[in-house]
Amino acid sequence: MSAALRHGVVLLTDEPWRETAPRWKAVEELGFDHAWTYDHLVWGGLPDSPWLSAVPTLAAAAGVTQRIGLGTFVSSPNQNHPYTYARDVITLDDLTGGRFLCGVGTGGDLDARLLGQDLTLRRRVDRFHEFVPLLDRLLREDHVSHEGEWYRTDDARTLPGPVRHRVPLLVAANGPRSLALAAALGDGWVTYGGRGETLDAWFDHVAGLVERFDEALAEQGRTGLGRYLSLDSSPRFSLESAGLYAEMAGRAAALGFTDVVCHWPRAEGPYAGDPAVLEEVAGSLGR
Repeated sequence: MSAALRHGVVLLTDEPWRETAPRWKAVEELGFDHAWTYDHLVWGGLPDSPWLSAVPTLAAAAGVTQRIGLGTFVSSPNQNHPYTYARDVITLDDLTGGRFLCGVGTGGDLDARLLGQDLTLRRRVDRFHEFVPLLDRLLREDHVSHEGEWYRTDDARTLPGPVRHRVPLLVAANGPRSLALAAALGDGWVTYGGRGETLDAWFDHVAGLVERFDEALAEQGRTGLGRYLSLDSSPRFSLESAGLYAEMAGRAAALGFTDVVCHWPRAEGPYAGDPAVLEEVAGSLGR
C-alpha cells in the first residue's frame, strides 16, 4: 500500500461507550491516522438500534486517544445550526488539542423527516450552500452577522476561537453544485463514491467524480486539498480480507485520494466482518 496514503476507521454509536471506548483506543494503537463517527439522530442502516450522539462521543474519544485525528463523517444542517455547531467544533478542537476534523454534508432525508422538515434534495442542497459558508465564517471571524434564507446570526461571538488557525473543513460532495462548493471552501473533499453494482463499476463512477472535482478545483485555481474516500460505500466491504482492502486502497491512491476510510467490523451487518482482518490490515501499514 502507498506509504503516503492515510487510513481511517468509522466507529458506529449503536453500542454503549464502555463497549466502544477500547475500539477508539485500538484504532490509534494499531497505527491508523484518523477515527470517525456518523452524526445522525437515527442512522438508516440501523433504524431500530440505539444511537448515541456524535459530539459527546468524540469528546470522550479525545480522552482515550492522543495522536489520531477525530472527525464527523459527516455532520449536516438537518439537526445543526451553523452557530451552535461552530461552538461544538471549537470545543472539540480544544478537547482534542487540535485534532478535530470537521466533516460536513447535505444530510439525508431520514433525520430531516424526524424533525418535520419536508425538504427535497434540491432544497437540502440549497440549505447546505448557506450552511457551509456561514460555518466557515464563524470558524474564522468574531462578531458574525448574517441574514439569509435559512439562517440568521446577529453579532455572533466566537471566542475563544479554534485552537489552530483553521479547523480542517471537509466537505462531502457527489453532485456538481456541492463539488463546486468543496472546491471553493473546503480544506478537503469527502465522497461516498456513489453508484456501481460491481467493484469495477463503482471505481469507474468514483473516477468520474474525481474528474469533475479536478475541474471544479481548476476553476477555483486551487490545489492540494485532501481527498477522502469511504471505501465501504462500494458493493464490497473493504475488510472482507486484507487483500481486498489493499486492492481498494491502492486503486483509491491511483485516483489521487489522500485518505481512505473503512468501518470497524461488526458481528452482524452492516459491515459484518472479523476485527482480526482490521488488525492484519494495520500490520501492513508499516506504522
